Amino acid sequence: MFIKNVELVDTVYNPGKYPPPLKGEVAFVGRSNVGKSTLLNTLFGRKIAFVSKHPGKTRSINFYLVNSSFYMVDLPGYGYARVSKAEKKRWKELVEDYFKRRWSLKLVFLLIDGRIPPQETDEMMIAWMKDLDVPFVVVLTKIDKVKRSERAKIINVHKSVLKKYGDYTLIPYSAITKEGVDKILEIIETIFRK
Repeated sequence: MFIKNVELVDTVYNPGKYPPPLKGEVAFVGRSNVGKSTLLNTLFGRKIAFVSKHPGKTRSINFYLVNSSFYMVDLPGYGYARVSKAEKKRWKELVEDYFKRRWSLKLVFLLIDGRIPPQETDEMMIAWMKDLDVPFVVVLTKIDKVKRSERAKIINVHKSVLKKYGDYTLIPYSAITKEGVDKILEIIETIFRK
């Protein structure tokens, strides 16, 4: 497997307090409860990212050092209503600072719930990353929960929404069946094996 070792090396709550960039990093972002930590654990091959049943638990930027050479970064989830306005503002400022100042960021995996059409907050994130010139790939999570007969239809809904912003890679993913895992790892490996 491409990922041989991984460790959580930094938890950042304040803008600008990032670890040395090393070979660079890929980041993971999505609405609260979309399955970011679960995806990271699936990619790592072990449980290291904290998975909570309660949305909004990732309030920091978590840097995971992979193969002692690059980072996979877990960004705070967005769109969770039961968080104070001040906390939402803090998260936005933290993520915005990260996107603007972290030149070592190679790619963002934007996780969107594959069971439902993209939400307004998902589209806001897409528009925001596009404005900031942040390259990204869309990962449709929980795709195993969509009936086979409905999959093409829901994937086309996502594609039509994405088309408004440009032409982007879309990866259906399931933590249960492992669909999409190889594709995600292949993209990461291509970035860091150059």
